[in-house]
Amino acid sequence: MNPDSFPEFLEHQGGPGMPSFLSELARIELSRHKAITAEFTPLAIHSFSLNPSLQITPVTWKNLASLCVRAKKRDLDKVVSGNEIIITWCQPDNRAMVSCAAEPGDVLAIKLVAEDIDPLDAAREAGVPVGIIDAVIREAVWKGLVISPPSMLCREQERDESSPGEECVTAEVFSLQWHLTQECDLHCRHCYDRSNRRAFPFERAFTLLDELRAFCRRRYIRGQVSLSGGNPLLYPHFLDLYRAAAERDFMLAILGNASDRATIERIVEIQMPVYYQVSLEGLEQHNDEIRGAGNYRRTVDFLRTLTEMGVPNMVMLTLTRHNRGQVIPLAEELEGITGGLTFNRLALFGEGAGLELPTPDEYREFLEAYVAALDSHPVLTLKDSLLNTIFERDNSGLFGGCAGYGCGAAFNFVSILSDGEVHACRKFPSPIGNILINSLEELYASTSACRYRAGSSACSGCSLNAVCRGCPAVTASLGLDPFTAKDPYCFRHLIA
Repeated sequence: MNPDSFPEFLEHQGGPGMPSFLSELARIELSRHKAITAEFTPLAIHSFSLNPSLQITPVTWKNLASLCVRAKKRDLDKVVSGNEIIITWCQPDNRAMVSCAAEPGDVLAIKLVAEDIDPLDAAREAGVPVGIIDAVIREAVWKGLVISPPSMLCREQERDESSPGEECVTAEVFSLQWHLTQECDLHCRHCYDRSNRRAFPFERAFTLLDELRAFCRRRYIRGQVSLSGGNPLLYPHFLDLYRAAAERDFMLAILGNASDRATIERIVEIQMPVYYQVSLEGLEQHNDEIRGAGNYRRTVDFLRTLTEMGVPNMVMLTLTRHNRGQVIPLAEELEGITGGLTFNRLALFGEGAGLELPTPDEYREFLEAYVAALDSHPVLTLKDSLLNTIFERDNSGLFGGCAGYGCGAAFNFVSILSDGEVHACRKFPSPIGNILINSLEELYASTSACRYRAGSSACSGCSLNAVCRGCPAVTASLGLDPFTAKDPYCFRHLIA
């Protein structure tokens, strides 16, 4: 018998003990057969497409799908009369088969992709923020119902299959580090910019968010907005902007100072941030010398509040010659209080030029101690790309480096200052234009951005290039050319 006709055959059969839903169960099983035998074309796709194995089976009985993978008495007892749509597909990566009742979001995503409906049009028709529609498609891609083209956010370099970090050439997330205001309730001794800049014009904020959404959608990547300052919470329109970013389905992060519980509750009510980052510069006495009296206790209490509320949080430390010995002791004090402690090396710009970096030998000793402490201090996390030099030597596995792809300046992030200046990296003067004059696309494609994205020519032959590239901010702050000079703290040649 032809399998396609078997369900119809069962509809006309009857007799003692034959379930009324048997023919529809056969239709689901036929869909599973078609899904597992569907051909996945190896050709590259250039837009969102339905999974070629996807099968849609309307049925008039509920809870039939579970009978395809098990048939216990309790599963049979759950089968009741009622309309349901069963969707069946094979996962694109491993061909594992799934059958389940379609959720409303699944049906909507299938319709949007099948009929090539623009999410903006769908959002206008439904009267909802476009981020809701984007999230529906993103969820369908995660499930495997919809196939997305690969990320088009790629390094402008030739692929080298021998490079151990080659998988990091393509990024999946683009971050906008957005400095909303220069206003700050602190005056830290290492601050790299105390210049008098006006707050970001609110009337430009919404169009910038729309540009970021379009930028990410064209590249089939996720967007993140990291709100900073000064203290971003002092921006008069902070919650309005935060809500607008959430309505566009962006991941949101806050890089700021300690605040009160009520403010965090209002933020979480809009959308849980992917993390809230605060800064500490060492143990209490040293930290308060840098960030002001009482800052350490206020910040630690705030971290406890965030953790209690379930808000992901982390601590960033600016590494100098004078606090390098306090990082591990600080980790011991923060264990169980925060989700992570990491560091950036000081860049000698702004008021930070009055402080000292460790010597290269001192820095290498610090990194060795940091790596040795990782197993016993789980709060320590990885950021400085030069840690990969030690991991390579120890054959312990590389990590993504500073921004997940080595230095991500003008690659998977850019920094926008409150007056509209756009920099490849906020830690040093690296201008690529002004967002009040040009669009995000224009700035990203600019000659200046391409130069920063390419990194230093001195690193071009290094097999760690994709996960390292050193720190151009530190390089520039020591009077060297970040486009031609190697990070002066790189010690790979000493241990290779």
